[in-house]
Amino acid sequence: MTEPDDKPAEALAGTFDVDRGDVIGKGLLWLAKWSICIVAIAAGAWVTGYVISKLWVIALPVLMAIVIATVLWPPTRAMTKRGAPPAAAAGISLLTFFAVLAGIIAVIVPSVVDQAPELADKSTDGVNQVRDWLQGPPLNIRDEQLDSAVQAIVTKVEASAEAIATGVFSGVSAATSFLVAFVLVLFLTFFFIKDGPRFIPWLHSVTGRRTGHHLEELFTRVWATLGGFIRTQALVSLIDAAFIGIGLVILDVPLALVLTVITFLGGFIPIVGALVAGVLAVLVALVGNGFTTALIVLGIILAVQQIEGNVLQPILQSRSMNLHAAIVLLAVTAGGSLYGIVGAFLAVPAAAVAAVIIRYLGEQIDAATVSLPPAPRDASPPDPE
Repeated sequence: MTEPDDKPAEALAGTFDVDRGDVIGKGLLWLAKWSICIVAIAAGAWVTGYVISKLWVIALPVLMAIVIATVLWPPTRAMTKRGAPPAAAAGISLLTFFAVLAGIIAVIVPSVVDQAPELADKSTDGVNQVRDWLQGPPLNIRDEQLDSAVQAIVTKVEASAEAIATGVFSGVSAATSFLVAFVLVLFLTFFFIKDGPRFIPWLHSVTGRRTGHHLEELFTRVWATLGGFIRTQALVSLIDAAFIGIGLVILDVPLALVLTVITFLGGFIPIVGALVAGVLAVLVALVGNGFTTALIVLGIILAVQQIEGNVLQPILQSRSMNLHAAIVLLAVTAGGSLYGIVGAFLAVPAAAVAAVIIRYLGEQIDAATVSLPPAPRDASPPDPE
């Protein structure tokens, strides 16, 4: 039986080489260093955002050109591999893309012009039906309450009209003109897909071998992820729009072609875009064809969205491009609040690019902090010579 240790606490305290204050001081110093780093990063991000906002006239065409270039690069590369000059291949791809876009617009505009008066008349009838339904049981809302609610909505719209118009015209003036921005995107896309292969050698010559290697690997991954994401979203949006459009045509919903195109474009803004396009289609069906058709359209949209989320997305997108729904929603919200519809469109590709950069940094950190595996416990020491 061992005797209890009767050493006083003072004697035990003297056995420690590190003072308690030193430990706390080191912890506070570590926290202060990281706090300074976080503040510096936040300040850099704020300055970057400020510069981008001031140079948005230039930044927006560059970003849009990069997005279009990721779509047009595969056919351009295929033509150059078959002996076509880079300039000719880039020109053919670009002209084909904008010819298809112009054709879609040319098909949509007459449909909107032809069906807009009929849709407006049916909208009035639909509003009257909703008013009658609200006045009946079980709600039994009085005319005075409806009139006050309508007047409040009208007042809000009138109050916001001036601000909306000011924002639109200031945006047009800030961008100089839509035509200038369009031409700039056109030329930037042409040069990106024509001279893209020269970028990596130029990057090595400027940054050096070691830094150039990391930047080459990072930009290659970013380009692959961005291109794959855009093409996959285009394919998924095309399938969604095709099925929903077929349903709208069969049900003879007004502006079916326009709603199909809006559904396709909305697919590039995950979650929010699909929700807005679906609500718009249901409202048009409700006004144009009645409550039963609207319910059928709602069922078609929900079925297509379920197939997209549970079948198309897992099959067509690799795990490296998947983003959590919360991250997508926050990115779309932030992009839309900062830069409007264009920001919402670019938010998810930007989040995907940021995810690639974070993964690459994590790989480099893991490679720098890897440790040797411990020796087996049953390993015997080497025999002396």
